[in-house]
Amino acid sequence: MAAPQYALTLTCPDRPGIVATVSACVLRHGGNVLEAQQYGDVETGRFFMRVLFVLVDGGNCEALQSDFAALAPAWSMDWTLRDRSRPRRVMLLVSRFDHCLADLLYRWRLGELPMQLTAIVANHPREQYRHLDLDGVDFHHLPVNPQSRATQEAELWSLIERSGTELVVLARYMQILSAPLADKLAGRCINIHHSFLPGFKGARPYHQAHAQGVKLIGATAHFVTADLDDGAIIEQDTERVGHHHSPDDLVRIGRDIERRVLAQALRYVLDDRVLLNGRKTVVFSA
Repeated sequence: MAAPQYALTLTCPDRPGIVATVSACVLRHGGNVLEAQQYGDVETGRFFMRVLFVLVDGGNCEALQSDFAALAPAWSMDWTLRDRSRPRRVMLLVSRFDHCLADLLYRWRLGELPMQLTAIVANHPREQYRHLDLDGVDFHHLPVNPQSRATQEAELWSLIERSGTELVVLARYMQILSAPLADKLAGRCINIHHSFLPGFKGARPYHQAHAQGVKLIGATAHFVTADLDDGAIIEQDTERVGHHHSPDDLVRIGRDIERRVLAQALRYVLDDRVLLNGRKTVVFSA
C-alpha cells in the first residue's frame, strides 16, 4: 500500500529563508519531498509555495502540523496541510444547461476528479436530468424566484453546512449568488463563465458574439465573489471561429470549451495547485 501523500501550500511576505525553513520542517518529521513549486511575486511582494511529500521513517503528520503552526506566525504565513487520501467534499449546482454537470459526473465516476460528491443542487426538477447517471448521488431541487431567493439561499447554505461541503462548483448554475452567500463561500466556490472574460454578458451570449462577428470564443473558470464575474481567474481557453459559423455552431463549440475549462479548474483546485493572490491566482500547473 502506497504511503499517503500530503500537500502543504502557503503564502506569506517574500523574504530570504522561506524555502529552507519549510524544507527543514518537513525533513525533521520524516518528510520526503515529491514535488516542490514556488513563486515570488515581485509586484505584490508575496511568496507562494506548494510542497507534495510523503512521511517515511515513522514520520507523524500531527507532529509536523503542530511544529509548522508554531513557526508560521514568525513568517506571517497563511498555510494549509492536507492529507490527499481524504478527498475534498464537493457540491455541484446546476440549472437547465447540464453539459458541464454531465462532464463532471463522468470524470468523477472514472476517478479523474478525486472528490467526494456531497450533493447536486438544481433549480429545476430531477426529471430535467433523467438522461444523466445520478445513481447514488444526493439530489436536491431548490427552485428560486426573486421573491424566494433569500429562503432558497438559506436552504442551500444549510445544506452546505450539514453536508460538510468544502467546495461548491457552479456547473452552469444560472443564478446570481447574493453578496452575503458569495462572501461566505469566498475562495471555495468556482464558476464557469461562457466567455473569455471580459466578454458578452446577459442572455444569449453566443448570439451576441455572432452578431458582432467575433473571431475567438472562449470560457473562463473563476472564483465567485460578490461582484458578478469579477473573481480571480483560475483557467481559460479559446477557440477560433469564423464567418461561416452559425450561432448554433458557436453554442456547440462553446459548450465544449466550458466543459474542459471547468474540469481543468476543478482538477487544479482539488490538487492543491491554486492559491489566491489578491484579485489573481497563482496556479502551479503540473
